[in-house]
Amino acid sequence: MANSPQAKKRAKQSEVRRQRNVAMRSKVRTSIKNIIKAIDNGDKEAASAAFKAAVPVIDSMATKGVMHKNKAARHKSRLNAQIKAMA
Repeated sequence: MANSPQAKKRAKQSEVRRQRNVAMRSKVRTSIKNIIKAIDNGDKEAASAAFKAAVPVIDSMATKGVMHKNKAARHKSRLNAQIKAMA
């Protein structure tokens, strides 16, 4: 347990940041699931709309350090390729 005032403050800051990161990571996963669900249903318009809504969310998570920038790029690239491959 933290004893010094500085350590107590850092523990509080870490917990706040952890909760924020969990919420943001959940938001990214939900947006990716929405795209995958639209792709599985074969609805290209809905998949494109979900992709356009998800790209800023994914980019902001990469900028904030919640997700690595290469992982964000990989997600966007693979999802976009799946959407383009739809008939």
